[in-house]
Amino acid sequence: MALKTNKEAPTPPKAKAKAKASKAKKGVLKGIHTNILKEHPRRNKLDHYAIIKFPLTTESTRKKIDDNNTLVFIVDAKANKPQIKQDVKKLYNTDVAKVNILIRHDREKKAYVQLAPDYDALDVASKIGII
Repeated sequence: MALKTNKEAPTPPKAKAKAKASKAKKGVLKGIHTNILKEHPRRNKLDHYAIIKFPLTTESTRKKIDDNNTLVFIVDAKANKPQIKQDVKKLYNTDVAKVNILIRHDREKKAYVQLAPDYDALDVASKIGII
């Protein structure tokens, strides 16, 4: 004599996916955090010394220093205008009027930093060691 066993019908994959989705929806509505925060905050890899790589010293940049009160720097490719402005302000103790950015053909980023009218770019350049 054969024993009868109660076999449950296997659930189709769509039903499993639907159950999983509804469980996730309930979790979102309830406010369960799935991403656990790390114990330490992320370190900013672009600090003040990493954003500005070096000042550019060519004849055209010297002309910009004399005529337009502008310093020219090669900066990190991920840096943006407010970061560059803040770093020039902190590193060289000057006020910045505006920053223009140009990405060169060799994938370097060049920043034209125009100083405020109260500051002289020639003095700052001599303090940096460009001139």
